[in-house]
Amino acid sequence: MQSLPTTPSKAHSINDLQWRVLPFASLSLDALYAVLQLRTEVFVLEQNCVFQDIDGADPSALHVLGTGEGAALMAYARLFPAGVKFAEASIGRVVTRSHVRGSGIGHVLIQQALVAVAVAWGAQPIRIGAQAHLKNFYQQHGFVDVGVPYVEDGIDHLEMLRTVPP
Repeated sequence: MQSLPTTPSKAHSINDLQWRVLPFASLSLDALYAVLQLRTEVFVLEQNCVFQDIDGADPSALHVLGTGEGAALMAYARLFPAGVKFAEASIGRVVTRSHVRGSGIGHVLIQQALVAVAVAWGAQPIRIGAQAHLKNFYQQHGFVDVGVPYVEDGIDHLEMLRTVPP
């Protein structure tokens, strides 16, 4: 799979970010280390949740990386084609550094992920397993709660679906 074009984007109150969408095999060791470090920092330490983050799915994903000055990873998400995590395409491991939250970077990250899914696999429905407290955030991007609540690793989640825009 080839790398998707890099797109610079203004993220409100933070400096310009460089956005890249890469298959696993194209991640440098430094980029992979930064991804795993950020995911552990937020999902394991900050959320006080012991779980197996390195789940064997990363090689099947496209990885969205938003880097700032000095190539510091500020935002990340992983994308899967239909049939891997859900019957639909999916976005997961959506994460931003704590000190940039509230700047709009999360919204820019989701917009980048939505575009990357469409570029990679065509416009299609996208299903996510969202942390329940982020329901309103995802609704702003067209995701709808489909009524499948569940608890994963001690955290309330919802299945949400975004249908293809008209």
